[in-house]
Amino acid sequence: MGKNSGGQKRRNNLWNLPLYFTLLLAAPLCVWGQFTDNFSDGNFTNNPLWTGNNNDWIVNAEGQLQSNNTTLNTSFSLSTANQKATAAQWDFYVRLAFNTSGANYVDVYLTASQSNITLTNTTGYFVRLGDTPDEVSLYRKDASGGSTKIIDGADGLLNSSNNVLRVRVVRTANNQWTLSRDLGSTGSYIPEGSVTDATYTTSTAFGIWVRQSTASFVQRHYFDDFEVKDYVPDITPPSIVSVSASNNRTVEVLFNESLTTNTAINAANYSVNNNVGNPLSAAVDAGNPLLIRLTFATDFPNGTNNTLTVNGVADLTGNVLNNGTASFAFYTPQRYDIVFNELMADPSPVVGLPEVEWIELKNTSRFPINLQGYRLARSSGLSGPLPPFVLRADSLVILAASSATSVLNPFGNTLPVSSFPTLPNDGDLIWLQDGSGRLMHAVSYSISWYQNVVKSAGGWTLEMIDSKNPCAGSPNWRASTNASGGTPGRANSVAATNTDQTAPRLFSAFAPNPNRVTLTFNEPLDSGFSAAATYSLSNGIGTATSASLLPPLFNQVVLNFATAMQQGTVYNITATNVRDCSGNLISINNTANVGLAVTPDSLDLIVNEILFQPPPLGVDYLEVYNRSNKILDAGTLFFANRSSTSGNLGTLYPLNPQNRLLFPGQFYAVTENPEIVAQQYNVKDPAAVVLAPNMPSFSNDKGTAVIISNTGNIIDELRYDTKWHFGLIDNEQGISLERIDYNRPTNFAENWTSAAASASFGTPGYENSQYRADVAPPSGDIRLNPRLFSPDNDGFEDFTLIEFEVSEPGYTANVTIFDAAGRPVKLLQRNTTIARRGSFRWDGLNDKQQRVAAGNYVVYFEIFNLRGQKQAFKKGVTVTRKF
Repeated sequence: MGKNSGGQKRRNNLWNLPLYFTLLLAAPLCVWGQFTDNFSDGNFTNNPLWTGNNNDWIVNAEGQLQSNNTTLNTSFSLSTANQKATAAQWDFYVRLAFNTSGANYVDVYLTASQSNITLTNTTGYFVRLGDTPDEVSLYRKDASGGSTKIIDGADGLLNSSNNVLRVRVVRTANNQWTLSRDLGSTGSYIPEGSVTDATYTTSTAFGIWVRQSTASFVQRHYFDDFEVKDYVPDITPPSIVSVSASNNRTVEVLFNESLTTNTAINAANYSVNNNVGNPLSAAVDAGNPLLIRLTFATDFPNGTNNTLTVNGVADLTGNVLNNGTASFAFYTPQRYDIVFNELMADPSPVVGLPEVEWIELKNTSRFPINLQGYRLARSSGLSGPLPPFVLRADSLVILAASSATSVLNPFGNTLPVSSFPTLPNDGDLIWLQDGSGRLMHAVSYSISWYQNVVKSAGGWTLEMIDSKNPCAGSPNWRASTNASGGTPGRANSVAATNTDQTAPRLFSAFAPNPNRVTLTFNEPLDSGFSAAATYSLSNGIGTATSASLLPPLFNQVVLNFATAMQQGTVYNITATNVRDCSGNLISINNTANVGLAVTPDSLDLIVNEILFQPPPLGVDYLEVYNRSNKILDAGTLFFANRSSTSGNLGTLYPLNPQNRLLFPGQFYAVTENPEIVAQQYNVKDPAAVVLAPNMPSFSNDKGTAVIISNTGNIIDELRYDTKWHFGLIDNEQGISLERIDYNRPTNFAENWTSAAASASFGTPGYENSQYRADVAPPSGDIRLNPRLFSPDNDGFEDFTLIEFEVSEPGYTANVTIFDAAGRPVKLLQRNTTIARRGSFRWDGLNDKQQRVAAGNYVVYFEIFNLRGQKQAFKKGVTVTRKF
């Protein structure tokens, strides 16, 4: 037996009755010729018996009758006894998983004069599914072998690679035939037409005849829920299924059945309260006869529930609807009423969902919203407009490329989008706009939003946590926790209350010219709080003369000032009375420096710290430091590595994709995932650790990090080596290399060491844990800084600097460390040429790379030159240990 419209098998209730009662009920079915079959018993050879070539058919795992003939350019059939021919109703489900054609179609015989429906002299009536016009039509079959189309269905109906429909045919006692179809098995039948024909009034069989040509059509015919029964005349008036406003003066009324044209288009049969009145016109939709479009002269009140009253409309059998009512509201959507709710940007490798990209939208308002004309957008361009679709309040819809909708339809309402934007795996800015171009929602997602290295590799979606907090960005998104990899068409697996109670923060400021400043905030702002008077610039510049909030993220404000800024001056800008889109007022983080950037020279900006062996599930980062007195623009700088074999520069990546000012004495770290860096290290200033969407690869052994300007000038270049780490560290993973002194040569190994354990082995975006300024001793002397140190890599006096200054260049140095007994323990430098001023570092290890005992030691510093001049210096130093 059959299956209900939801696809779940139902049992034959007869089996629950006593046997004698079952027989009494079954006997009339045979007499009247009625039958049903939904194949829940797993066969077509019993209850009822179908005849034909059994090898041509199977009952599949879904409990559906499926074609199984694999012969090309052939036809085959199946039939069962049926004597019902008049005052009857025929219903069945069919899926044709191919585009029909003149050589690939199906005839379903409602009545047939003999069980072998393929014989030429068979008479009766059949529904043809397909053929050249790709339609659903009703035919009469005559004994001469010819057939006559008596109801001509709409052309192109089955022009799809997956045609799912239910068919209903009614023949009244006075031989009026009506053919209806429910495309998509939605529950609403649309008439294809009616005709009166009394040529044949008896029947012997009901059957299916399949024509197929090539291999692409075989085994793709599915049937279910066959039912032939007495026709019960319709005595029920039509009813209103739904009413929705498509604009401020038009509503679309969907009825459950077709209406007589004269009553359907009579505007006097419809009225709306709230002083709207009767429509100017009423029209039947050209594609759906159940849909009536009403146009009014008066606007519907915005955001107000209205009542439509219908009187005098009649169905095709004359039943009249009076006092039918339904509520609707017209609502002009506001920003964030429709939001991105889930993103499948990287569907491979497959976890459990189809291997296609898609986007899920959610209606967060209290009103239904028609998405017709809405478009998706990326920097690369706009998608095609969305088709008409009313998204109910608190409901979801999936958007995908047309080619992907068939595999996503089972998960929920899916709309095909022409020119669907490709979603980059590692992130991008995407936005949604309505038909008039107004922005509804934008997200600038990145791979870091997954907060899960495994899931960010593909197969998992990004889900919004709280759709009532659409502006929050990264803190409001997570990788799905559903076992299938996502929740298309369903509530998000990470859904929770995640209210934004944090005030906005002024992130940075940039001056493209002396009279203009662009501010960047950490989150979108409320457009009502971007007045020019809320922004002021120091050093006598004053308040802005104009302020513009920039779409699509609304986290940037462009300000104009009457007085020009001067080069070389650092200004401070202050924002007051600024609120984010949740209404939080800016507080302490409301100022930023700004100034006019200049082109950097070599070593104005230096490499200051590098993490090239990240911890498990971690990422690399590179920190630079502005050691000059200039204002620099990171947006004009690039970084790269060098080939270990050819020495050529690798790919240049922007140090910042946008303009970003670096002020004198400022630290600036870049990484592919700031959130992960913040989880694994102490990030004191989140604004100083920024996203670099792409970074060069830094070798775990040794390699290069190059900073280069947009003019091709190399600003700094570090050639690092893992041997520069503190000698007693066994595993350098997760430990950054820090520069000790900004003013010493970049590639001097003595000027680099491991970040301190007390600083969690990394200091991205702020002063290095091992920073030590080079303080010059008196000329012709050495200084130990400090004189007492504890080499335990805790970040406090882990080494001593042997600082020197000589009277003239050209000297060579030997540096030896002796213990208190006068025994050499460390030959620190041997015949090393030195500058007039500099330093060497001793980390408390001996020549065997073992930690020396706590106690007193002597640094013997000997210099000589080619003229035979010699000089020696001795200083005491103490090594301590913690207890």
